[in-house]
Amino acid sequence: MTHRSFGSGTPVTLVGHGLGATPGEARLPTSGLPGTKVVVTLPSHGDAPDAPAGYWDYRRIAADLRRVAREVGATRAIGVSLTSGALLSLLADEPDAFERVALLLPAVLDEPRPLLDRESAVTALGGPPEYLAERRRAFARLDGALAELPGRVAVPDRALLAAVRAPVLVVGATRDPLHPEDVAKATAAAFPAGRLELVPSWLTRRGDVRGWLGHFLAG
Repeated sequence: MTHRSFGSGTPVTLVGHGLGATPGEARLPTSGLPGTKVVVTLPSHGDAPDAPAGYWDYRRIAADLRRVAREVGATRAIGVSLTSGALLSLLADEPDAFERVALLLPAVLDEPRPLLDRESAVTALGGPPEYLAERRRAFARLDGALAELPGRVAVPDRALLAAVRAPVLVVGATRDPLHPEDVAKATAAAFPAGRLELVPSWLTRRGDVRGWLGHFLAG
């Protein structure tokens, strides 16, 4: 896992991306946020090396995120889809890891998600031909993830998240086949200070999501 910083000062926010995200997509949640944004790049994405065999496990990704967070002094964290699951795993093991956490489009909590083939992962949300071609190029390196992640859970029991006292913002979607609304609702409900926001699709409501993130992470 590599990382790159944008902005300066405090707060320092760790930003993770979803499976198959391009570098531009990985930076989307940082728009308008105060302080320093540290954007990670998972293995097999962008210019990062390919993932080693057996890498695609939420706890292993969580360990990488925690290492970077400690290195840069992050007090806040944003996860998108895959890295939302990794942050859930991290928080189950270390409930006080961050002062504020935002989880965008969580796809799994304590029940595994079904197997997903490469083409379905690419086309499920639609988009113009140029975007789909870019996603196909990204997912060409991710057959290992598509094989290893189904059957895995972010946490063994959602009750573990009751120990997290930090405010947690969960943003889910009502029309996204890859990120079920019920998972977002269950994730927000698992936290004592959880807050749920729902949009039809993140792609069509980015302005709203940016506003929620900015106000929430500013404290």
